Amino acid sequence: MTTNPQATNTTPQFEIQRIFIKDISYEAPNTPHTFVEEWKPEVQLNLETKSNRIQDNIHEVVLSVTATVTSNKKSAFLIEVHQAGIFLISSLPNEQLRQMLGSFCPNILFPYVREAISDIIVRGGFPQLLLAPVNFDALYTQHLQEQNKTGETSATGTTAAGDGHLH
Repeated sequence: MTTNPQATNTTPQFEIQRIFIKDISYEAPNTPHTFVEEWKPEVQLNLETKSNRIQDNIHEVVLSVTATVTSNKKSAFLIEVHQAGIFLISSLPNEQLRQMLGSFCPNILFPYVREAISDIIVRGGFPQLLLAPVNFDALYTQHLQEQNKTGETSATGTTAAGDGHLH
């Protein structure tokens, strides 16, 4: 039995190499006045994912979450967190790779960004902001459908808007 030294490993591989916060921005422009007024929060939430290849099988995925909260028609706070991860992904067809980068990896990053946002909001003196679970598979599918309509070629970003819950 002979082995071919030129043969490459075709077994799919996935490994989390690092998870980190890439950027945080927090503003509470109307404090302390916000704290003495009746608290009637309205939350606008935006999500976006981006990915880029660092090396052959090493990819960075960034999940960006922006929450804008108003109360009584005035800005209470704005928070933006870019939670990132570096992932080893190899031996996958392009379509599966794009799905991993656009759905599977953001699912891994979401609990980290959720915790970071909640912690910063509480430290800012506001009630905890609990982000509802996100269906990144559905967002990725929606993104692909929009691409097919517009003819875009990039398949790694997804965007969504929704609500968080303030208690």
